[in-house]
Formats: sequence, structure tokens, C-alpha cells
Amino acid sequence: MSEAINNVKQAFDAELAQTDLTNQEAVNNLRVKYLGKKGAVTDLMKQMGSLSAEERPAYGKLVNELKVAVSEAIDKAIETANEAALQKKLASGAVDITLPGTGIAAGSTHPLYDVREEIIDFFAQMGFDVDFGRDIETDWYNFEALNTPPDHPSRDMQDTFYVDNKVMLRTHTSGTQIHYMETHKPPFRMIAPGHVFRVDNDATHAPMFQQCEGLVVDENISFADLKGVLQVFMNKLFGAGVKTRFRPSFFPFTEPSAEMDVSCVFCGGKGCRRCKGTGWMEIGGCGSVDPNVFKNCGIDAEKFTGFAFGFGLDRIAMLRHEIPEIGLLTANDQRFLSQF
Repeated sequence: MSEAINNVKQAFDAELAQTDLTNQEAVNNLRVKYLGKKGAVTDLMKQMGSLSAEERPAYGKLVNELKVAVSEAIDKAIETANEAALQKKLASGAVDITLPGTGIAAGSTHPLYDVREEIIDFFAQMGFDVDFGRDIETDWYNFEALNTPPDHPSRDMQDTFYVDNKVMLRTHTSGTQIHYMETHKPPFRMIAPGHVFRVDNDATHAPMFQQCEGLVVDENISFADLKGVLQVFMNKLFGAGVKTRFRPSFFPFTEPSAEMDVSCVFCGGKGCRRCKGTGWMEIGGCGSVDPNVFKNCGIDAEKFTGFAFGFGLDRIAMLRHEIPEIGLLTANDQRFLSQF
């Protein structure tokens, strides 16, 4: 039996000497041939079961010594082959580390983020608090407290995403004003930026977009105060030359109410395709707070007055950057985002 062990040892030494140790495949084949499940060394170990109890200790000792010697030789060969493969890879893909790097393109903030932060900064400097509110509202805060009766069209299933009959995704950020008035005593001023949700989807409307509502409550607040604040705000957004106009409108929670337009930012008010030749572009709604809203919030409407306004951040971003479709703002298209 010792002769069989010596024969395997000599055969292994001979094959190892002839094996290309820089070739990982050749080294692995040699390992399998001798140490694999059907390898020569493994086969010798299996023969131990046919020996007598007296022969097994001496035979087992010789086979284990052979296995250790072969394993150590194979490990060294594998290490040599791996190092050779690494050097070959490094040589084929050599990089001159003294050359300047290509650099990483700098990112930029999203146009919607820029508009929101600019608006928050502007009103914060004027002493306005910021309250982001909540995306899910009850019927009371989204409709009833805002003087919107049960039969109002905005409650229709085609306009509002309902969770159930009394809970919905907010259709405007005006509900945040109700929360604020319930927990603060006038005088105060606040804005409520955030996402709103409506069943609407076309080139200029999206089922989810961003709004910013504003509210001022104090004694002797008039519509003239509202116009003055919004004029200064529009000058900040679109430049000192922009003009504003207020058209009579209707909102359940303001009286009187108005739609605010700005002179077309594309043609300067001369009339173009974008403003449909009128020279004006709608920017948002506003008005004096309806006394019924004050009553719902426990504020004395005989003593305090106020104004509220609201506008879409997406709309402002589209006007400032001449973006043709609102969907581009949320499509996450790198070609679009790289322009900013």
C-alpha cells in the first residue's frame, strides 16, 4: 500500500513540475485531479476501509502526510496563478495616475425646490410663520371650515381623492390655515406651502402639485394691504417691471375674492402666443377672509379682518423657466434636470 502512495506522490510532483503555474485553469484542473471527490489522493483515503485494524494507523498516517503535502503545493500554485492573473489585468488596463481626473459633474437643485425656498425666504423676511400642514385632511378642514357647503362642485368625486366619506387627500393647502387659526391668536401672518392632490391631468395640470397659501389676520386689514404684499412679491419673483391686476372672482372662504394676473413674462405684456394675445397670465387667487371662516375658528370677525392668497409653485416654475408641460417637473428625466 505504501507503494501506491509513493506512486501518487511521484505522479503529482511530475505533473506539478509540468503545469503552467500562471494559468489559473490548469492549476485548478490539477487540484481537482488529486484532491477532488474522485481525485487520486481522495481515492487512496477511501481504500482505508478495506484494510485490517492493524494496517490502518500506518496507512492513514502516510495518506494524511501525502494529502497535506499536495494541499500545500496546490495552495502555493493557486496563489501564484492568481498573482499572475492580477498582474496581467493591471498591465492590460494600466492607468497613469499622474494624469488629471475627468471630474464629476456638479449637480444642482430642482427648479421647484428653488421656487419654494425663495418664496419661504421672502415671506419669512416679512415676518410670516411657515406651516407645512398635512397631506391627508378631514372634511371639516378641507371643506366645511372653509365655508364650502356639501353641495359645492369641488366635493365631487371627479375633483377629489377620497379615502372615505370624511377623509381625503387635501385639494388645497387652505386647510392648514384653519389648523393655524385654531391654535394661534391674532394678530398673525403665515404661509402654508405643500403638496395638494386633485383628479386632473393634462399639459398644465397634474394630479399632484405644490401650492403655497398665505394668511394675514389683524385689526383693520384691507384688500389694499393684500394688493401691496402681492405686488412686492411678484416684483421679487419676476422682476421690478412686472405689473399685476386683480379680476373679480369667487372662492367660498374669501369675500371679496379675486384672481391675480401678472403681465406676461414672455412678451412683457405686449401679447404673444403664450398669453393668448392678452398680455396677461393668471398666477393665483386671493381675497379678504370670509367672516364665516373666522367664526368657524373662534376668531371675532367684528374685531379682526384678514386676507388670504394662494398660488401654484409648479405654475411659477413653469413661467420662470419657460417649461411647456407640468409633467416635466416630476418626470425625473435627466435631460430635463441637467438644464438647471
